[in-house]
Amino acid sequence: MNKKIFVLGGCRSGKSGYALETANKFPGHNKIFIATCIPHDDEMKLRVARHQQERSRHWLTVEAPLLLSEEIVEADGKASVLLVDCLTLWINNLLMENYDSEQILGQVQRLTRAVSSATCPVILVSNEVGTGIVPENKLARLYRDLVGWTNQAVAACVDQVVWTVAGIPVTIKGMTKDE
Repeated sequence: MNKKIFVLGGCRSGKSGYALETANKFPGHNKIFIATCIPHDDEMKLRVARHQQERSRHWLTVEAPLLLSEEIVEADGKASVLLVDCLTLWINNLLMENYDSEQILGQVQRLTRAVSSATCPVILVSNEVGTGIVPENKLARLYRDLVGWTNQAVAACVDQVVWTVAGIPVTIKGMTKDE
């Protein structure tokens, strides 16, 4: 089964934990975690270390701060499941590498093609950043818009979308978790 699942929610909503729990339910021992984070400070390094400790020995971690679609294509033939965490950091990385909006949206199209064509299950994680106030500066508004467009594109290409709120997963597209 090559089910595609998109898990999104706010900060500390339980989305990463839910995505890992869901990924662990897929059979096979060749689980690949595709990490987009570039830990620039000690606090972020600790977060990364905690996430790594949550995964069993069956997980291989691949770092893909920029070339996400390429890593999905590369890992697809080797993995029993792919878990990508997270798209918001990936968009941030592209912005910080001076990709413009058109280039980023081109990368998003490549991502959705890679996810759609993957032969193994793919689970993607992202933050929902559009439920707050309108940011006061141009870069923050651009980031919010790009993440929103990315989330829409990914949600359109997957089988299931799960919104996490206060640690509770709510299926908003596709099958429920019990099906």
